[in-house]
This record gives sequence, structure tokens and C-alpha cells, in this order.
Amino acid sequence: MSLEDGRLLLAQSGQVERRNATAKRWRVFFGLSTLVGIVMLVLLLANITNSAFGMVAIQSKVDPASLAVNGVPLEELDKETLTLVLREHISAGLYRRLENDQPFEGRSRENVLDLIYERVVEPEIVMQWRLYDSLFRRVEVLAEAATDFPAARTEFKSWLSLAFITAPQSANAVRAGVRTAILGSLWTISIAVAFAFPIGVGAATYLEEFANRNGLVNRIIQTNINNLSGVPSIIYGILGLAIFVRALGGFTSGVAFRLSDPSTANGRTIVAAGLTLGLLILPLVIINAQEAIRAVPNTLRQASFGLGATRWQTVWHHVIPNAMGGILTGTILAMSRAIGETAPLVVVGASTYITVDPTSPFSKFTTLPIQIYQWTSRPQEEFRNIAAAAIFVLLALLFLLNGTAIYFRNRLGRRL
Repeated sequence: MSLEDGRLLLAQSGQVERRNATAKRWRVFFGLSTLVGIVMLVLLLANITNSAFGMVAIQSKVDPASLAVNGVPLEELDKETLTLVLREHISAGLYRRLENDQPFEGRSRENVLDLIYERVVEPEIVMQWRLYDSLFRRVEVLAEAATDFPAARTEFKSWLSLAFITAPQSANAVRAGVRTAILGSLWTISIAVAFAFPIGVGAATYLEEFANRNGLVNRIIQTNINNLSGVPSIIYGILGLAIFVRALGGFTSGVAFRLSDPSTANGRTIVAAGLTLGLLILPLVIINAQEAIRAVPNTLRQASFGLGATRWQTVWHHVIPNAMGGILTGTILAMSRAIGETAPLVVVGASTYITVDPTSPFSKFTTLPIQIYQWTSRPQEEFRNIAAAAIFVLLALLFLLNGTAIYFRNRLGRRL
């Protein structure tokens, strides 16, 4: 080996050592970044959990035992007797209003019992403690409750419960639930995906397989799609307000189909919200679908052409099926973004307080993010507790929808 070859070998070995050192530093940096992300996520979940559970001191305006009839407690009375008890303990005007909202003949026994607790018993949380204090300072908590609120009963309360999931919205945090918000979220997400998925996949297929990629028009369209994917969501809300609520209000309110009263209907409905969210995720669906289509090997296309297939046959029978896994993955990510959006729905007209479940695409609505935002803005501490419980429900709904979509994506991949 000559001297020059030795120097070259030493130089190359020095470069390898520097590359290895650089790679090691970046590996440590990426590892620390992942660790910090995990720690922040754990702290976030711990904070939410700390608010969703804990001891509470509950004091009722009227003792439920005093409402017993002939020694029979409220929980064992029949519907007719419960209705009489309610009528005796509320004003005539309130009873007429409840009758107008829904006749008592059509109400269930459980509904009348709930009204008694809400309107007559009126349980109120006078003090509450977080989960940490409830577990590790239990003796002090019970002593504090007995001293400050001797007439109240102290119990451990899980704000996240089946009753919380199935109950409608209420002005009383103890009886409030997220059923209406869950149904509103499912309606809006379904309409958004049904609108954005076919249009997004169709646009991506045209841009990748049929349009001239180097053409001026195609470059302008591609640039605008990339830019639209980064536009703040509030802008889409303003766009939805101008188009779907005002310009197309006759359609989105259901008046055009004679499904709504023209004197009271407006375009602030589920359809308008779903289409607005569809516009929001449309650029994301197009970009992800383009990447998935671009990843299909050209050899597959050439083989199809070689067997005499047309371009459309090649795209429909070979390119789209092989790209469907990536397309569905991008759609899942877009859906995950849409389900947590709040700003565009506020602009379009989502209700912050509504107790009526949506029954059609032309109903008024609220969603889980809107409900959480509304509760966290209330001054009462218990509303922040049910907001924490609603966050768990939102995360569970997100995991459920994503898991379902991933299941169908994998099943479709096995069939192909």
C-alpha cells in the first residue's frame, strides 16, 4: 500500500467516524423528542383524569325522602304518582311549559323521575375535590366536608359514567350529558367524509393519471391544493357561512325539500356543518390520495397496457385498488382532524346549548368539541369536571372511528 493510499484510507475512516458521531447525536435528539412527547401526553391524561373523578359534597334543596307517598320512596312510585308529585311541587306555569315541550302522557317514568330530581329535589354540589386529594387525603377531605357542610352527603363521584353518555345537555352539571353532542359529531363527520372522500379521490386520480403534470393549469391547481391544506380552519368556517348557510340556505335548512318550516328554518344545520368540514379536509384527502397513487409502481401500469387495457381500465382495476390502503390511511387522518374542529362550526352556527337530539341532516346540532368548549368557559368548577369527562368520550369516539376505518382498510387490503 502506497503512502497516498494510506492517507486516503485514514481520511475515509475519519469521515466514517464523523458520520457515526453525527448519527448518534441525531438518534439521541430524536429519542429525547419522543420521550418529551410521551411525557407531555401522560401529563395531559393525568390532568384530565384528576378532574374527571373525585369526592363531592352534594346538598339537595328538598330531601328526596320527604317526597315519599304513603311510605313509598320516589324510586318505587309509578309514573302517574310521580306526575302528581311533580305537579304539586312546581309552579303551574312551569308545568304547562313542560307539558308543551312534551306531553306527560308520552313521557317515560324515568323521564318524570328525572324532572322531579331536576326541578324539585335540585341536588347541588357545594364542594368537590380532585382525584389526587380524594385518594391521598381522604381523611382530611371527609373531615372538611363534615365541618363545612354538615347537611350534605359526601361520596366518590365518577363524572364519566353511562348516565353521562346517554343523558342530554342540562343546565345542571350533575345531570348534564353528552348524548346530543355525540349524535351531532357522528352526523357531521359522516356527511364530511361522504362529501370529501369521492371528490378527493376523483380529483387525485385525475391529477395523477389523466392530467398533464407539467402543464401550467395542473401546476396552478396543485399549488392551490397544497396552499389550501394549510389555511386556518376559521377561514373555512367563514366560507361555509357564506355558501352553505346563506347562499344555499334553502337547501341546507330543508325548506327546498319541504322538511322544515320556512318561517323558522335557517341554514345553520348539520348539513351545512358537514359540508364545511368536508371542504376543510378535502385538500388533505387529495394530497394523501395523490401520494398513494404515485406510490403504485409504473411496471403495473405498463403490464396492464401491454395486455391491451385502456388507461381507464388500468386506473380502475389496478391503480386505485393498489392505492386504496394509502388513500384510506389519509382519509382516517383527515377525519381525525375534522372530529376535533371547533372554530368553523362556531361560525357556521353550532348550538352551545341544545337538549334535542338531531333526527335528520336538517336539524340543529352541537358537537363534542363545542360542548367541551362551552363547559370549560363556565365559572362553576363542576362544569370543568364534566368537560374532562367529555374529553374522554371524545378520545374514545375518535379511537372507535379510527379503529373501524383501519379494520375495513386492512380487510380491503386482504381482499385485494
